[in-house]
Amino acid sequence: MSSPDLVLALAGAAALLAAVLPGLLSRRALSLPLVYLLAGMALYLLPIGLPDPDPVVHRTAVEHVTEICVLISLMGAGLALNRAVGLRSWSTTWRLLGWAMPLTVAGVAAAATGLLGWPLAAALLLGAVLAPTDPVLASDVSVGEPVDAENADDEVRFALTSEAGLNDGLAFPFVYAAIALATAGGTGWLGEWALTDVLYRVVAGLLCGLLIGRLIGRLTFHSPAEELRLAERRDGFVALAATLLAYGVTELVGGYGFIAVFVAACAIRRVEHGHGYNSVLHGFVEQLERLFTAWLLLLLGGFVAAGGLAPLTWGGAAVGLLLLLVIRPLAGWLSQLRGRAGPRERGVISFFGIRGIGSLFYLSYALGHADFGVPAEELWAVTAFTVVVSVVLHGITATPAMNRLDALRERAA
Repeated sequence: MSSPDLVLALAGAAALLAAVLPGLLSRRALSLPLVYLLAGMALYLLPIGLPDPDPVVHRTAVEHVTEICVLISLMGAGLALNRAVGLRSWSTTWRLLGWAMPLTVAGVAAAATGLLGWPLAAALLLGAVLAPTDPVLASDVSVGEPVDAENADDEVRFALTSEAGLNDGLAFPFVYAAIALATAGGTGWLGEWALTDVLYRVVAGLLCGLLIGRLIGRLTFHSPAEELRLAERRDGFVALAATLLAYGVTELVGGYGFIAVFVAACAIRRVEHGHGYNSVLHGFVEQLERLFTAWLLLLLGGFVAAGGLAPLTWGGAAVGLLLLLVIRPLAGWLSQLRGRAGPRERGVISFFGIRGIGSLFYLSYALGHADFGVPAEELWAVTAFTVVVSVVLHGITATPAMNRLDALRERAA
């Protein structure tokens, strides 16, 4: 059997499992990402001539495939949220974005500098890469299908979904800071970075996403011409069109496309909050997300099985574990003091800062723009190790933790 034929057969099998496994694993302490990760490891241990999964060699391909996967997931997250945007209603989200994320970046950078002796640019890059909560792998702790009631989302699922939807875009300023530090050095780049990479790009992402989302929402639900009223046709791929349009237009004007896609999804949802077409759009995006996630995690498992973690040092492993067990939980807890979430909810939100596909995208993107003074293989080893541990740790604990929290909530009610 030739390699392309084998790849197609395995891709088909992975797609079939993406349809079958969610129902089988829905109430078990075993997540779909963990199954794919283990399957990828097992496949690449077999002598069957699978393609090389090295992300250093195939950096460009990894960057674009992970980019598409994150984009699709961001659209799904925005469409799923039932709560209207507001200062009070989203206060947990603003706290996580404004406090937990910068604290996490700083904590990881400090750990990488102290334990690994990395230059500041590489340490900052690692912090930026590993800071975002991943919207792709957080399905077990995120909001489910769109529903009519605006208060249907509990604080844990809402906070983790909305945080993941926005902090993937908000990680970019930190990535650009690391790139500038690696290429320019000193502090002369700070002014341009603050004005362009922080202010302009964020505002452009928000405005483009809001404008495109509202335009598509109006066309979809309220077009004067029935032929253009897309909600009447029930075509789910309109969500993909909105994703690509929002991202492409925003990137063309120099904004953050990740932010634009999530904002566009929220805007589309708000045009007709309770319309059944929202579920059609969300269902289509969710299917695409599962498909891309399956393929990428198979390759990540293959990367591990093929020796991708060989450059990992004890210090690198310690940084990853510190992030998952100390830095993110502590930063998340501190950011929510006196917030909306209760003590138990605060603990769950803080612990489930899941790392995933977004980290792989940011690393591949950054490595294409600068040399950070650390071998790319070592950067990939630390990042991949952290993602793998997150998939295992959070994949095993997510279902029991959420079931326990739901049971306590129902008992109190």
